[in-house]
Amino acid sequence: MKKQVVVIHGGDTFDTYEEYIAYLKASELTLERMNAKSWKDNLQSNLPDFEVIYPKMPNAKNARYLEWKIWFEKLFPLLDDTVVLVGHSLGGIFLAKYLSENNFPKKIASMHLVAPPYDTEVCKDSLTDFALTGTVEKLANYTNNIFLYQSKDDVVVPFADALKYKRDVPSVILVQFEDRGHFLQEEFPEIIQNIKSFS
Repeated sequence: MKKQVVVIHGGDTFDTYEEYIAYLKASELTLERMNAKSWKDNLQSNLPDFEVIYPKMPNAKNARYLEWKIWFEKLFPLLDDTVVLVGHSLGGIFLAKYLSENNFPKKIASMHLVAPPYDTEVCKDSLTDFALTGTVEKLANYTNNIFLYQSKDDVVVPFADALKYKRDVPSVILVQFEDRGHFLQEEFPEIIQNIKSFS
C-alpha cells in the first residue's frame, strides 16, 4: 500500500469583502500565470511510490479558516493510519493552527511547512482568522520530523517568521535557502528527498 501525502496549498485572505473585490479588479490575468505549474502539481510524478492527495481548499482567493477546517476534516475517513502532511504558505499556517488547536486522528510520519506565515508583525498580508491563537509547541507532539522551508528572499513571508516557528518548536528542522522566493518554482527536489527519507 502506498503511503499518503496530503498537500494543503496556499491562498489569500482579506479583512473585508471590499478589499477582496479591489484585489480581483487590480489583479492581472495572463495565460502564463493561469497555466503555470508548481512543485505541488508535480509531487505525484516525483513521488510515484506515494499517493498524493491534493484537495482544492474552498475559496482560496478569499480563504476563511472555518471553511478550510470543515473541508480538511472531510479527508480524515480517506486517510491511512500514517500520513505525510505538506502545507505551503497559507496552507502551512493552516496546518500549524489546526494541529495546535485540535487533535489529528492519524499518525504523522513527517510534516513539511513551506514558507508558512507566523503572524502579521512583519508579514504584510492579513491572516484574518488563520492567525495563530496560541503557541504551536503542540506540533512537536505529532512527529519528530517537522521540516520548515524558508528562503531569505521571500517577499511574501519574511524569514523572521521561520525563526519564530523554530523558537516555539526547537525540534523543527529549518531548511534555509537564499534564492527560492515564495517557492513558486516548478521543481522542489529538497522536499521530495525529505518526504522519501522521513516517511
